[in-house]
Amino acid sequence: MPIYEYRCEACGRISNVFVRSVRAKVAATCEHCGGTDLKRLMSRVGRVKSTQDVVDEYGAPRTGEGYRDPRQIGHWVEQRFQDYGMEVPAETREMIDRAREGDLPEDISGV
Repeated sequence: MPIYEYRCEACGRISNVFVRSVRAKVAATCEHCGGTDLKRLMSRVGRVKSTQDVVDEYGAPRTGEGYRDPRQIGHWVEQRFQDYGMEVPAETREMIDRAREGDLPEDISGV
């Protein structure tokens, strides 16, 4: 189910159009001005970083060195629980997942 991007020729703004099928006919209208003269754009591609991508980008933390990416912190915590044969508590799991999305707790982000 693709989401297409269009630039309105009338107002110049970009609109997103959700389509249920690649084969479906699209009758796009500008979500800003209601115009129908739209030009389809080439959308950017997003990609999720793997654990290896994070290590390649930031390096593996050394003893006594802080982590520079929340995914490294979460991975370390998950590994410690696994080492001890324990399940990650729900509250900890929620915090790890939020950190991976960029929502850091105050005591970690320094806010």
